[in-house]
Amino acid sequence: MGRFAGRWRKVSGLWKNSFLLSPRSQVYLAGRCVPPDSATVEARKQTTSMPTPHKPFAPRLTLVPSSGSSGDRTADSRPDWSTLMKRAQDGDRQAYRTLLQEVEPYVRSIAGRCFKQAIDVEDAVHDVLLTVHAIRHTYDPARPFGPWLVAIANRRIIDRLRRETRRKAREIELSVEHETFPEPAANLDSNLSAELALADAIERLPPEQREAIKMLKLNEMSLKEAAKASGRSIAALKVATHRAIKNLRQLLNGERP
Repeated sequence: MGRFAGRWRKVSGLWKNSFLLSPRSQVYLAGRCVPPDSATVEARKQTTSMPTPHKPFAPRLTLVPSSGSSGDRTADSRPDWSTLMKRAQDGDRQAYRTLLQEVEPYVRSIAGRCFKQAIDVEDAVHDVLLTVHAIRHTYDPARPFGPWLVAIANRRIIDRLRRETRRKAREIELSVEHETFPEPAANLDSNLSAELALADAIERLPPEQREAIKMLKLNEMSLKEAAKASGRSIAALKVATHRAIKNLRQLLNGERP
């Protein structure tokens, strides 16, 4: 009764008796373990140096070429996001642009499950893409890109949902009781009333004072320009302007100058 030299393990099929065909196999009789002599060792060395003939039962390995020569496309001929992100980290702008165009519909589908309004969905997509752009250097090309993108999308969407919840909690829905209607007299513009009163007071000034206040204050002319236009001296214009302002204060307060 014999046994196969080496570790014990279960074999089956064509490999069950393959050690009988190998010239390097060692078979010992049970109870007898006799070391080989020098002639046997030399014959084994020569046999080992010879090429092993092909065995009909040995499986053959065949190299199958990849479907994509560049290795940047998946099985369905779509660009591989991990490869595109790695190229984008190396400075490839076209790869980065292609990556953003590819992931945008996917991010939009995720946001569409959480928001009803289209504008909220687009805002969420915008937040996710901005975050990807800001932390793109943290991505590890050795890891899948999909889970990394989904984690970012979930965080940004949750942040937006929390903001919306806080904003709605602060808002108060208006009812009919909250509507107020001011009195007709309150609809007059106070600034317009003040302008009309000032214009009326200016017209009630003496001619010299009225001319001086219009040129220097309303038309914002300089003293030299006003003196040249009116033919009066600069000192006379200063005095007239000072008196005009004093009289206007009295007129606006309801007093007689």
